[in-house]
Amino acid sequence: MSKKKKVTPKVRKSAARIKPASRVPKIATSIAPWLCVRNGARAVEFYKAAFGAKELFLMEDGGSVVARFAVDGAEFWLSDESPVHHNFSPESLGGITVRLILTVANPDVLFARSIKAGAKEVFPVTEEHGWRVGRVVDPFGHHWEIGCPLK
Repeated sequence: MSKKKKVTPKVRKSAARIKPASRVPKIATSIAPWLCVRNGARAVEFYKAAFGAKELFLMEDGGSVVARFAVDGAEFWLSDESPVHHNFSPESLGGITVRLILTVANPDVLFARSIKAGAKEVFPVTEEHGWRVGRVVDPFGHHWEIGCPLK
């Protein structure tokens, strides 16, 4: 009768370098839109003027821009369109594939500010469906509904 040889599993040394879950920083799950535009540098200035967006990150590379913003803590990104990466602006598509809803305490003020900065009114701020809301299209073709829920 032959004896079975005891097999010891090999442990990869790299496995010992994995950080325990308690050491990994806690990250809140979020979804932030990423807008593709033509003339990203101009878009950076528009969003600051129209929505009071705070610039959190800006990278300029050979005329192309990638930026991250926050409007009262609500974040979004933008970059110049890149057809080679299948990122097209509404201007190139001839329309939009997404609308954005910017919920703020006073939609009338931000709506007027965005028009002054160069957005065009799609429909004025009114009360409907339990919201006070209006819609603008920014100079880069993105539609923004600016509103707040009614109490």
